[in-house]
Amino acid sequence: MRRILAVDDDHDILEVLQFILEDSGYKVDTLSDGHKLMDTIRDKHPDLILLDIMLGNMDGRELCKVVKKQIETHNIPVIMISASHNVSSTLNQDGAPNDFVAKPFDINVLLNSIKNQLAPKTAA
Repeated sequence: MRRILAVDDDHDILEVLQFILEDSGYKVDTLSDGHKLMDTIRDKHPDLILLDIMLGNMDGRELCKVVKKQIETHNIPVIMISASHNVSSTLNQDGAPNDFVAKPFDINVLLNSIKNQLAPKTAA
């Protein structure tokens, strides 16, 4: 079973994400404090991270850069979610997320993005 770490400072959104993702067959861990992100990644070993951009006094884009620049975590797909920012134009920059889903998110769009990121990559 694939493990997803959902990071958002809104507990209601975390509840909804956990329900939707578990109902879709994923193991879900939630985190409402970005300060604990790297510790949680080391403890839980997620296959994918859903990361909100606005995490209280933290910027999820900066956390994404930290994840993407660490040798032990750079291969973990990160999908940014946010209502206030569109980062899709920055997807190819250094330390960028693998994908972006806007809030309010369509459940099928979110699940398709997760499925695409977790699909085995084939060599071209």
